[in-house]
Parts: sequence; C-alpha cells; structure tokens
Amino acid sequence: MTTLTTFRSVPPFAAGYVRDLRVRWALEEAGIPYTLRLIDFEEAAMPAYRQEQPFGQVPVLHDGGRVLFETGAILLHLGERSSTLLPAAPEERERVTMWMFAALNSVEPYLADLAMLDMFHAGEPWAGARRPAVEELALKRLASLDAWLEGRDWLAGRFSVADILMVSVLRLLDGHDLIERFDRLSAYKARCTDRPAFRKALADQLTLYTPAAA
Repeated sequence: MTTLTTFRSVPPFAAGYVRDLRVRWALEEAGIPYTLRLIDFEEAAMPAYRQEQPFGQVPVLHDGGRVLFETGAILLHLGERSSTLLPAAPEERERVTMWMFAALNSVEPYLADLAMLDMFHAGEPWAGARRPAVEELALKRLASLDAWLEGRDWLAGRFSVADILMVSVLRLLDGHDLIERFDRLSAYKARCTDRPAFRKALADQLTLYTPAAA
C-alpha cells in the first residue's frame, strides 16, 4: 500500500502548488496506485508527525514499511520502483540523478527566493531594494537551463523524475513572465505540463483544495 500524506486544506494561493503535487505526478507517470492521508497544520506540529517529518512539512510517503520525506528522496525512491521514472542503465541513472540534484540545489533556491520575495514581501522597502539582484540571479539560472535544452526535449535523455522536479521548480515563477523570455525553456515547461499524468495530478490536488481556492 502506498499512502501519500498532505494537508487537508491550504490557503488559496497554495492550491496547485503544494509539494505533494510532485509526488502525485510521479505516481501517475509510473501507474502506481495510492491513497491519501490528510492532516491539519496542527497535526503537522505534533510530536508523532515530527517522527515522520522532522520539520512538520508535507509530503510524506508511506510505501510498504518505508516512510520517506523530502520530494527529491521520495521521487528517487519511486524511480527505483519504476523504470518509467528512472532508467535502469547506470550511466543514464547517473545523469537523471545529477539533474534531480541540480533542480533542487542549483535552480530552486534562486527561483524560490524571488517567488517568496514577491509573494510575502511585495511593497516593503527592503524587498524593493533587494529584488533586482534576486531577479538577476534567477534569470542567470534560467538562461543556463535554456542553453542546456538546445537540441533536447528532456534534461537527461528521455522524460524522467528529473523533469518532474525541474518543472515543479519552474512553476514557482508562474505569473512572473520570466520563463517566457526563453523560448526553449518555455517549450520544455509546456511539454511537461501537457503530459496527462501532470494534468491528472494537478486536477486531483485542485479538487481537494477547491473550497480553499474558491
């Protein structure tokens, strides 16, 4: 039995972006059935849940007797279960793994910094002063990624968990009109989000959070 833990409800701005979406997407791509365990923010702060997720975040995945947190670790685990997500050949696996780490460490911090600045601190004088430098750093990462995609449909050969992570990171800038400055990157994001598994995962999350998003 595979069980995915996520929040029962979230603020409207978070609907469609809660990180369990990354895991839902991978599960849909791999054709792995799963059930949901829904928790409140109060439950996430309780000691029992902190034994599963020390930081009180979501998602957590229960897969048989294994309990995993952090989306990168969860997706790597699911890749071990499905060659649809992670190739069997060692060299191909290494390429995918490199790009998983790149999404989480070389791209996400810069994009998340900009997204958080605009979402939670817009209008504050210190944020206005800092924003140009933050945007410049994000654009440099996007430009490097766009350059890598020349002649490629996917990051590491065929579609993999690396693409799930990277596009989930790129979606942090939805509404910023930055990714749209890069033709290859925009096309790559569209290829990924047009996949039936992504559309299903997103629709399922939005259905869960419809009351909050209404």
